[in-house]
Amino acid sequence: MVPAEVPDAEAEPDGLEDRLRRFVTIWSRAIFPATATSLTRPEFEQHLLPLARSLRDALHDRIFDATPAHGVGAALVGAHCTDPDALARSLGVVDAYLVLYCGEAADPAGELAADELRARCARLQATFAAGFAQALRERTLAEQEAIARSALAARGAAEDALHATEARFRAVFEGAAIGIGIADLDGRVLEVNDTLTRMFGGLEHHVRSRNVSEWVHPDDAPQVWGMYKELIRGERDNFRTEKPFFRNDGTVLWTNLTVSLLRDVDGVPQYQLALLEDTTERRLLTLRLRYEATHDALTGLPNRTLFFERLEKALAPARETPKDAAKDAAKDGTKDETNSGTKEAGPVPAPRPAARFGLCYLDLDGFKAINDSLGHSAGDRMLVEVADRLQSCATAPGEMVARLGGDEFVALTTGPDTQREVGELAARILGALATPISLDGREFTVRGSIGIVEGKAGESTAAEVLRSADITMYRAKSAGGNRFEHADAEADARAITRHGLTTSLPAALERGEFFIEYQPLVHLADGTVHGAEALVRWSHPTHGVLSPDRFIPLAEHTGLIVPLGRWVLEQSVLQARAWQEELAAGTFAGPVRINVNLSPAQLHHPGLVADTVEVLERIGLPPGSLCLEVTESALIGADEDLLKPLRQLAEMGVDIALDDFGTGYSNLANLRRLPVSVLKLDRSFTQGMQQHPADPVDLKIVEGIVSLAHGLELGVTVEGVETGAQAEHLRRLGCDTAQGWYYARPGPPEMLHTLSMADAV
Repeated sequence: MVPAEVPDAEAEPDGLEDRLRRFVTIWSRAIFPATATSLTRPEFEQHLLPLARSLRDALHDRIFDATPAHGVGAALVGAHCTDPDALARSLGVVDAYLVLYCGEAADPAGELAADELRARCARLQATFAAGFAQALRERTLAEQEAIARSALAARGAAEDALHATEARFRAVFEGAAIGIGIADLDGRVLEVNDTLTRMFGGLEHHVRSRNVSEWVHPDDAPQVWGMYKELIRGERDNFRTEKPFFRNDGTVLWTNLTVSLLRDVDGVPQYQLALLEDTTERRLLTLRLRYEATHDALTGLPNRTLFFERLEKALAPARETPKDAAKDAAKDGTKDETNSGTKEAGPVPAPRPAARFGLCYLDLDGFKAINDSLGHSAGDRMLVEVADRLQSCATAPGEMVARLGGDEFVALTTGPDTQREVGELAARILGALATPISLDGREFTVRGSIGIVEGKAGESTAAEVLRSADITMYRAKSAGGNRFEHADAEADARAITRHGLTTSLPAALERGEFFIEYQPLVHLADGTVHGAEALVRWSHPTHGVLSPDRFIPLAEHTGLIVPLGRWVLEQSVLQARAWQEELAAGTFAGPVRINVNLSPAQLHHPGLVADTVEVLERIGLPPGSLCLEVTESALIGADEDLLKPLRQLAEMGVDIALDDFGTGYSNLANLRRLPVSVLKLDRSFTQGMQQHPADPVDLKIVEGIVSLAHGLELGVTVEGVETGAQAEHLRRLGCDTAQGWYYARPGPPEMLHTLSMADAV
């Protein structure tokens, strides 16, 4: 609430500090009744003085920054001003008096317009509210921790201690600045504090008589009630979410809700504890600020919302009514006599041209470097200049320019001849950007990449058009930038396919669409099966079976490679364990070793060693039966932090193989410090051995690598063996094991079972 008194302007002191103190006096009078501080009102007023000075300074900073208001809001909570009225009254005082007392009087030069001061004041209010809410949330979490400790301690203490603990719990419960409620496992509300009662309208029996299940709201997040059921079943200890409630008068209360499960000393669920922070005012303020403007605040251009409205209108299919046809016929000087079957002589009208559109999607090249080197203020000035130049390029009827955000702009043109006009528009834009822009005494040449989409109205949606333009823009940027490219359906399809595979990867793992094929590793000396390499495949419901090169880079990019790699490890170890059990029963002659590939992302994951140990111990496979393959390129220049987990695994007995050896241009001397036991020679070194006579250079290279590896007590495995001659050459050179299509293509586990039994016979 804002105090009703409005000071007499004639009695107002002239000094800036006096006006600031007057503002502080009004502020302290407004919120002191809502505080829980031990300070007197004059002392509290002195506490507010530096906070008010911070708001005043932020209001008049040359480069406006609302961040200090965040600290002011947090400082109020630190001063025990946690009552919701304290925030509402503070925002009211700032809104009514900050500009009045700290505005023009503190800006005698008049550098800031009144509208700018009011806009800054509104931004300060929003940041002030955010800082207050964040500090209150942190205090809430601390109080929740105290409540939980008190509740748990009360269960196991003696009678005297129980009484004292309950007294402390009651003090926290009643004095908390957030709403607290306790319910049984059936959802019946047993107890609520005064804060929660006030949040729901002030009638305690309207809250206590309710069941938690009655508080369903249409705007509830889909997973809220699923998490609640998991909590009641004891499957989780707590959950947090943003949830709306209907008050008794039908209005909506928005909250940050935390629900925790309280257990007895034996761990059996007993009660549920709910903590509710009222975020209604903050939410309304955020929504008002977010949707208040329809134009970009920095450049003055139409923003994304207004642009999409215009684009959707441009893409709407033209619908010609009979009345429109008659008007067009009259305009063309013709008369349609449908009843008589004749038509007056006259010029044949040209067909009405179909409505078309053209869109240019612009992204500035190298803008981030300018922003980082000169600062955001200079970057903003550049964006304003770019916006002015773009605006000058789109002055014809049916043309508009908008800023989507950051350094991304769009230009739209409509009409019957956009096939020609959109290219000219893009050329004008690049030409306008070519003139250097002066910033801080330096001149910068602005470059841009433009993606062009042109077509008939009614054939695509706004989202599809913008997606195609975005894809095309990145194609122009990849081609060197400072150019425009036209949309290409095939290129779009490839990009969309990549994007589709990326987005469907997580669900594919959950649905079990991945499977593993095994390729045997064969002893070159006697041709027996030594082990198998696990190779993951994706059985995509639309694209069929995909090889790793189609999806592993996408999994690396999205971070899904870690859970996918763990799944491959677990399934491979399970299969190796099954082979061992068959070997013990005499129904299988090998292999009992399994090779699993590790990606660079898995090497950097802190849980690599723990996950590997857990899988091996749970399934019961000896570490010596597992070999982890790491590409040579992943270990080039690796420091000790990266090698440490590999060393730990090697010390446990897990073999480490250096895959694709010879392709990473690494120093051979580094082999001594790598914790590897096997070198997997890349197939490029053995291509010249596929027939007799073999390439003598390849023979010398492989002979040298084998000699080096054996000298370091490393085994040598060769990939890509495709002919018997190649296998014979490698055997003579002393290679230990090999794999390739000459022996078998990757296949199901049963295929290796057949091969191993044939070797045994």
